[in-house]
Amino acid sequence: MSSPDTASAAPRDPATLATSAPERTDAYWMPFTANRQFKAEPRLLASAEGMYYRSVDGREILDGTAGLWCCNAGHARPQIVAAIQRQAATLDFAPSFQMGHPLPFVLAERLAALAPAPLQHVFYTNSGSESVDTALKIALAYHRVRGEGQRTRLIGREKGYHGVGFGGISVGGLANNRKFFGALLPGVDHLPHTLDLRRNAFSRGLPKHGAELADELERLVALHDASTIAAVIVEPIAGSAGVILPPEGYLQRLREICTKHGILLIFDEVITGFGRVGDCFAAQRFGVVPDMITTAKGLSNGAAPMGAVFVSQAIHEAFMNGPEGAIELFHGYTYSGHPLACAAALATLDVYAEENLFAAAHELGDYWEERIHALQGLPNVIDIRNYGLVGAVELAARPDAPGSRGYEVFKRAFHEQNLMVRCTGDTIALSPPLILNREHIDRIFDRLGATIRATA
Repeated sequence: MSSPDTASAAPRDPATLATSAPERTDAYWMPFTANRQFKAEPRLLASAEGMYYRSVDGREILDGTAGLWCCNAGHARPQIVAAIQRQAATLDFAPSFQMGHPLPFVLAERLAALAPAPLQHVFYTNSGSESVDTALKIALAYHRVRGEGQRTRLIGREKGYHGVGFGGISVGGLANNRKFFGALLPGVDHLPHTLDLRRNAFSRGLPKHGAELADELERLVALHDASTIAAVIVEPIAGSAGVILPPEGYLQRLREICTKHGILLIFDEVITGFGRVGDCFAAQRFGVVPDMITTAKGLSNGAAPMGAVFVSQAIHEAFMNGPEGAIELFHGYTYSGHPLACAAALATLDVYAEENLFAAAHELGDYWEERIHALQGLPNVIDIRNYGLVGAVELAARPDAPGSRGYEVFKRAFHEQNLMVRCTGDTIALSPPLILNREHIDRIFDRLGATIRATA
């Protein structure tokens, strides 16, 4: 029941609510955030357009991170906005279990045409976390329907981030994402990560050293036996751990070993998908074709929650051999293929194609590399990593407070330089919208450089 004060309060204009600082912040438990610290000095965004956010206090904030790795076509694109508005007025929701509507089928054909040739089928989710758990379940079920149900072991990688579902944190390799939540899934093992500052610090593009780390998979095969292993999942570029790049030849070697032992290879391209490194997928840029690709973020330009798992023809066909009236996969989500999300994704793909945005990482990658590596030599910079239009600047940790230097750079960049970056520990990560130009690149690194100097 409403209190008298609440009931008598005049309703506020929705536009005002969305663009003004809230009167109270207590009720909202924010994700992946130090809530008490944030609420003491909030960083609130009110609107966005193109390459910029606008804060609730009216400042124009240059977006160096495409939101959260997702707004690859920039913000508030009219074509995407209109598609969502039109769809909301036409069909707001349709059930996806034993029913359907046209758009998921249309979108799946468009997506299959963008993917590496064998990956011709699409299963919809609502996020990267759901995409990962979906792919892991498909992998386990695939081996079962083929008569190899003993293949239940999953292999992830240290420092990997695969979302926050129980499957994702089990194969993931970030301690803080795992340690609070019990024993996680059984039968999971991990490859070593590929971050090697001693040999690869300040590499331009893919590092030269470390391809041999893929051979650790052979050690795990010898330990567990190939007949027990269902799948290996890795990010082609580990984004959330601080832009950790694959050494030259590493992904190719993983593919060879997986093929040799009948193990499925899953690429988590939630961050790298849809143009981030050039081409639609990192799989294409690196010339390595996995058995599944998990996606989200750039699929709908962040305008509506959506994810998708791309599945090979061979995997899909394995499920299509039972009675025609039988459900082939007991899995799915209420909002799989949601009408508004599909409309947003279709409009997003149109923008990508019309503006040739997947070429941006090829055309601007060299200049991006030049400008980010110009930060070498600034106080406390111990490594710089880049590929396509993604980059990271790793800072030396303060002896008594790991992570505090990175957070201070992140906070000061926002408040003092009107620049939004990401911090993961003491690493500053960058992944701008693909609509940027050289002037935007200059502004990003001029402002970041000034912040690093001021924080030393």
